[in-house]
Amino acid sequence: MSAAPIALNAGEFDQVTAALASVGLGAVPSWLRPYRVLSNGERFRADLARLICEAPARVVIDEFTSVVDRQIARVGALAFQKAWRRTGGQCVLLSCHYDIAEWLQPDWIFDTGRGEFSRRLLRRPSIELELWETDWRYWPLFEPHHYLKLPKMIAATNYVGVVDGELVAHVGVSTRPGLVEARACRLVVMPEWQGAGVGLRFLDAVCALWAAGANRYSKPMPTLFHTSHPGLAAALRRNAAWTQVSGSLCGDNKARSIRTLKASADRAGARAAGSGFGGHFRAVQGFRFLAL
Repeated sequence: MSAAPIALNAGEFDQVTAALASVGLGAVPSWLRPYRVLSNGERFRADLARLICEAPARVVIDEFTSVVDRQIARVGALAFQKAWRRTGGQCVLLSCHYDIAEWLQPDWIFDTGRGEFSRRLLRRPSIELELWETDWRYWPLFEPHHYLKLPKMIAATNYVGVVDGELVAHVGVSTRPGLVEARACRLVVMPEWQGAGVGLRFLDAVCALWAAGANRYSKPMPTLFHTSHPGLAAALRRNAAWTQVSGSLCGDNKARSIRTLKASADRAGARAAGSGFGGHFRAVQGFRFLAL
């Protein structure tokens, strides 16, 4: 497939980011890198996203999943088939691998090796996600895939999602002053699992624990979550367990933040760092988890 850039018209940004997220290339840093420096797995997903955006009526894809490892191949096949079916087009996938068939759930299969043609609905393998409560010990494995470089959250309880012993997702949860509600941050889904639908399941499960009072405070609390990811924001808006509570285009006033930090340092008899938070141009949308 051609690696030429996609020319965007007004209003198509959401379509492109949704296509990228739908095939598992949802990491914002990867969107900013040239195609030539992407890994084989990232190029594979970028090509699928381009195909979904162009949405031809009929297409044939040769060597489907041949250049990626088999974990990326299976999850990528699942992500692609879900996104492609929404286009209404017809797609023929040519592959020498059998392990993707159940994840694709194709309408028909022609096995050239056996000379067999079959039309049957395959059942997609289930993904059993385990939830572990932990500390920051696993964060170094997830941090390279987070789009911001920030210090660790204060007094946070960490959770990881695990599938067959493999680390899949991470999130940290702390509380707001007065223990009135929790705040979830540092949500990361490993690239090879993006598009499988485990990220939102994982976040919902963690927030449901806090809503039920299954936390170290033994107190039921709703959870706030903020994101700049357009695909994740759209998914949260579709989820009945979440309600949107805020949306801002720019960060807080940086000069005011510097003054506030300096005043706090003066009261404590300490030296202020000389920097503040805010002043950036980053759309942030806030959501509150109510209940499943």
